[in-house]
Amino acid sequence: AANLLDRQFEAAAPNQRWVGDTTEFVIGTSQKVYLAVVLDLFSRFVVGWAISAVNDRHVTIKALEMALKRRCPGGGLLHHSDQGCTYASEDYQTILDTHGIVCSMSRRGNCYDNAVMESFFSTVKSELADQFASYSEAKMELFDYLEVFYNQRRRHSTLGQISPAVFERRHAQAA
Repeated sequence: AANLLDRQFEAAAPNQRWVGDTTEFVIGTSQKVYLAVVLDLFSRFVVGWAISAVNDRHVTIKALEMALKRRCPGGGLLHHSDQGCTYASEDYQTILDTHGIVCSMSRRGNCYDNAVMESFFSTVKSELADQFASYSEAKMELFDYLEVFYNQRRRHSTLGQISPAVFERRHAQAA
């Protein structure tokens, strides 16, 4: 897909522009766990996420399905990701098409095209961890970080030093 986002990392309202990506964490000394996240560019709210011991389309689809259930976006939403096989898969693309979501993808090998997600994962790893003792610990710690801390309490400079949840509540009250 074309890079329709073109590094325009802002949105005027919720559910206009989402970005998605996957990162890996180490379990124990050599195993890995993968975290797929969908972030709303309006508020930097994590609208969907999933973890898996396997980095395949299923983990990205689970994150997307959580985002769709949580937000119920209307048609025309722009969803941006890299060109990885998990996002380019027929299954993932079918879900986007079914919901009237426009697909945008980074140019091959250009991490700046999805800089918000790269920055987000860097923040998670520096504030939480990049390694866990077990899969269950990773799942519990990531849930607590994403749902309890990041979305609800973590302050963002791009949001005027308030959390994503507070930013969205203020927007809804002003509307």
